[in-house]
Amino acid sequence: MSTTQQSPTAAGSGASATEAFRASKERRGGANVDPERVSAVVAAILQGVHSAIREHNVTYPEFQAAKAWLMEVGETGEWPLFMDVFIEHVVEEVTSEQQQGTKGTIEGPYYLPDQARLESTCQLPRRDDEKGTPLVLEGQVRDIDGTPLAGAEVDIWHADDDGYYSGFAPQVPEGNLRGVVVTDNDGRFAIGTIQPAPYQIPTDGPTGKLIEAAGWHPWRPAHLHIMVRAEGHRTITTQLYFAGGEWLDSDVAEAVKPELVLEPQDDGSGTRRATYDFELEPA
Repeated sequence: MSTTQQSPTAAGSGASATEAFRASKERRGGANVDPERVSAVVAAILQGVHSAIREHNVTYPEFQAAKAWLMEVGETGEWPLFMDVFIEHVVEEVTSEQQQGTKGTIEGPYYLPDQARLESTCQLPRRDDEKGTPLVLEGQVRDIDGTPLAGAEVDIWHADDDGYYSGFAPQVPEGNLRGVVVTDNDGRFAIGTIQPAPYQIPTDGPTGKLIEAAGWHPWRPAHLHIMVRAEGHRTITTQLYFAGGEWLDSDVAEAVKPELVLEPQDDGSGTRRATYDFELEPA
């Protein structure tokens, strides 16, 4: 079993996640939500909270502790972290019920846009002394009717061998293990990188305090984040995991799906290779 790692501070990660989310919101545009929809959803959330208070006989000291915790989450910028770890997977499940193509899962709080554009066969940017087992992910992007999608973008990012993400850990260079890979004329790609490590979400902030108080663990299994885009098609956001990896059956973010588990094979040179194809439905 993995031991607790020295993590970047929750405040630092929270601030970076908040900044990234705000930039992403500006780029994607805000959603126009009907007031009746807002009323229905918010009323249902409040009813759920009220029911929990009644069912568990919540006391005033517990209520005040909850208020203090909510304030701390906001002050440390941890709302993106908390929402993405504990809530996003349900939103994704509901959304995916009406979608076709490759299985999606959560985006998580560590996405950063505008990374280096790379050719279809490439190596992700990395340090000269990057630790970790070499890994090659190759595959094809195609329409759900089987037509290859030339020029599709495979936007990939992941943690390093110590479980840290560039842009969210001060010791990791900007853009490390991130890139936007453009598929060739047959929609194919081959991405050289290293196999990431499992990581724990920051535990020194309010999210970590909640996890500790509840007796949960803070670990996510090793995974690759991938966002696949092609003109005229719905973007797929997903994660690919590794068979036999730690925490695969108890992901704190509950984002693992059987269809997303890779089984890399050693090619005899010490490099592990895995194949995964993506199918995109029309937008």
